Amino acid sequence: MTDFIYQLLAIVIYLVGMLFIGWYAYRRTYNLSDYMLAGRSLRPAVAALSAGASDMSGWLLMGLPGAIFLFGLDKVWIAIGLTIGAYLNWLFVAPRLRVYTQVSNDSITIPSYLDNRLKENVKFLRIVSGIIIFIFFTFYVSSGMVAGGVFFESSFGWDYHIGLLIMSAVVVVYTFFGGFLGVSLTDFVQGTIMFFALLLVPIVGVFVTGGMGETAETIREVNPELLSLVSGTGLLGIISSAAWGLGYFGQPHIIVRFMAIKTVQETKQARRIGIGWMILSLAGAIATALVGIAYFQQHPDMTLTDPEAVFIELGQILFHPFLAGVMLAAVLAAIMSTVSSQLLVTSSALVEDIYKAIYKTNLTDSKSVFFGRVAVLIVSVIALIFAWEQSNTILNLVSFAWAGFGASFGPIILLSLYWRKLTGIGALSGMVVGALTVLIWGNVDALKNVMYEIVPGFLLNMIVAYIVSLFTYRPNAEIEREFNESLALLKSESGK
Repeated sequence: MTDFIYQLLAIVIYLVGMLFIGWYAYRRTYNLSDYMLAGRSLRPAVAALSAGASDMSGWLLMGLPGAIFLFGLDKVWIAIGLTIGAYLNWLFVAPRLRVYTQVSNDSITIPSYLDNRLKENVKFLRIVSGIIIFIFFTFYVSSGMVAGGVFFESSFGWDYHIGLLIMSAVVVVYTFFGGFLGVSLTDFVQGTIMFFALLLVPIVGVFVTGGMGETAETIREVNPELLSLVSGTGLLGIISSAAWGLGYFGQPHIIVRFMAIKTVQETKQARRIGIGWMILSLAGAIATALVGIAYFQQHPDMTLTDPEAVFIELGQILFHPFLAGVMLAAVLAAIMSTVSSQLLVTSSALVEDIYKAIYKTNLTDSKSVFFGRVAVLIVSVIALIFAWEQSNTILNLVSFAWAGFGASFGPIILLSLYWRKLTGIGALSGMVVGALTVLIWGNVDALKNVMYEIVPGFLLNMIVAYIVSLFTYRPNAEIEREFNESLALLKSESGK
């Protein structure tokens, strides 16, 4: 059996497994709450690994190792910022969002939560939120599809477009049928595969490159500054990289897991599992890049044409072809877990937050699920069109979409959970300012080279939302009742 057949067999087993999980979830999806939020029944481990896997995407196994391979450890500040941001997100947002979305009309999407929380009657906030989700998630889904095309191109030498179509077809099918439960269960499996693969590749690799001392010495031969956290970057560069952590507060595909977890008390266990998974996985991605630098320096006859494929290449070099196929499945898992989550959140935004708000109609559960599935197909096709011509790196596409969500929703989510006086017009104003800042700043080289666009976008959103709310605040008995009820429920369920 050739190496190609072994690797292909591992990939086929993985893809069939994902489709089976989608079928299993389809059999347990009965209404819109099941399709969009798994009936708020996720267990801590599933919620934690689902959030982590849907968060990290191909960026974890391709984008981050590729950036460190090229530029060195100064890119580690992104990982540091993300870890801090994820921890604070689980600590401060997860418990409150879980109870508040339940108290406020059992909200099942982020835009519907904001609408219900702020008691907006004109639906502008809900529609604008849905439009922002649609715009930025189209870029985000596109980045995942690009990663899928690159994956098959690098792994099997297939045409980029064939790989793009295969990956897109499988992920769309299990998202289409399985809904949130299917996405969460596949994320759990995918997160587990990613975790072990990211530990195994650098551990085996460091022995092949002569141990930690020899590996570090070889890296210094290439460029001593590759091992420095500060070389090649200044204070603004460090702030820009670490500021990725701000994005967590506003990522709909991540914080929706908080809404779906079974109880508030279980958010603490989920936080521990999720952050542990994240720290070890990021460490594995960083170590993979460093081992890759040393390995290809020690083997000058071998050339790495695409730095973002360093994990893939090392997996094929270091392991038996079938295990190498499992490593490849880990990359595909990282890509697919994020794309599926994003497709589902975008479809819910189109149906729940745009269609229903504009036409002011109450669809039956069966029709809502049907329209949700149609929306999955629509978003997939649009993202596929954007991804057809590979014109940007995975990291660049992800960073733009990440900043868009972080700057648009992050400050509003925090204010809505912790400040009674946030108003609808304040939230809408801040959200629009945050989104526009990212769109403008991120497309002007002179600005984005100085500071990552999420920083000005996040700050301006927070300032505008606060000031406008102060001027437009009017006491609302229902908002006060729900705010107090959510705090009481939080205290009761958390056992404090």
